[in-house]
Amino acid sequence: MVRFVTNTTKESKKDLLERLKKLEFDISEDEIFTSLTAARNLVEQKQVRPMLLVDDRALPDFKGIQTSDPNAVVIGLAPDHFHYQILNQAFREDSLICQVTSEAVKRLLLDGAPLIAVHKARYYKRQDGLALGPGPFVTALEHATDTKATVVGKPEKTFFLEALRSTGCEPEEAIMIGDDCRDDVGGAQNVGMLGILVKTGKYRAADEEKINPAPYLTCDSFPHAVDHILQHLL
Repeated sequence: MVRFVTNTTKESKKDLLERLKKLEFDISEDEIFTSLTAARNLVEQKQVRPMLLVDDRALPDFKGIQTSDPNAVVIGLAPDHFHYQILNQAFREDSLICQVTSEAVKRLLLDGAPLIAVHKARYYKRQDGLALGPGPFVTALEHATDTKATVVGKPEKTFFLEALRSTGCEPEEAIMIGDDCRDDVGGAQNVGMLGILVKTGKYRAADEEKINPAPYLTCDSFPHAVDHILQHLL
């Protein structure tokens, strides 16, 4: 049984599914679990009305969620909006993003509205190289408003446990394969899963030395990881 788990907040699950199918993945929508899914689940659990600071392409994953008169803030990756000028405007009376005034964001957080971070990744890989993730911007809002965000994506324990819930598997029966030592491997191992780090994507030399315990295994590629599982763990 396989689950594809991702911290991506730049596109909806439906768009992600279509992109994977174009890459000839034999995959169904219920096999995908994203940090946007986790964020929506938390919003529904808390019964709050979020101000959605996410990329427009991610908005379909919040369809049906009441967002008028917001009493919470959900922040994801919005690379076209999160730069110095926009963050600086957060302390003025100009608009931030999503046609919401920055003053409203600040007021909500200062008044005690929960800040929900889709994830807090420090960086991610784009076609033109590595780029800052939402983590630095979430931290900036936390510092500016003296608020602690609730993080729902990798490497949070609840993310992996929620992804496993539909499989009927216990963490000890599962293996995580990923290219992010902290968010993929470290997060999975913190809940009792085995973590295999692959030297592709955002991997950098000696990443495997940055977590304790170290990854169960470090492989050159995803196929190498799968071969190891088939030969030694089944």
